[in-house]
Amino acid sequence: MLEEAQAIFAELGAEPWRARAAMLLGAASPARRPSGTIDDTLTAQERRVAALVATGRTVREAGLELRVSPKTVDSHLRQVYAKLGIRSRAELALIAVERGWLEAVRKTDG
Repeated sequence: MLEEAQAIFAELGAEPWRARAAMLLGAASPARRPSGTIDDTLTAQERRVAALVATGRTVREAGLELRVSPKTVDSHLRQVYAKLGIRSRAELALIAVERGWLEAVRKTDG
């Protein structure tokens, strides 16, 4: 049923809903989830913002590290939440850990 919903949302161009269906499908059965489902929905910058915020950085701290304004970080973060169909930093942190996004942050932290 989730696979059908995901296909319908993709046809309609409803990306946040498609991403949510994909995430739920993966949670229900990780072995059936395509490997790049979540990563492919985010831009590289959105993934960087997501990783930094998932480590506990504030919007301001992430902006300083990425050399962009806090408003830009906030905008990217809103897009991440919408694309992934999540509502909290806790959910974001879980996804970041599952997808290995934090490894890149650890490498830059030294």
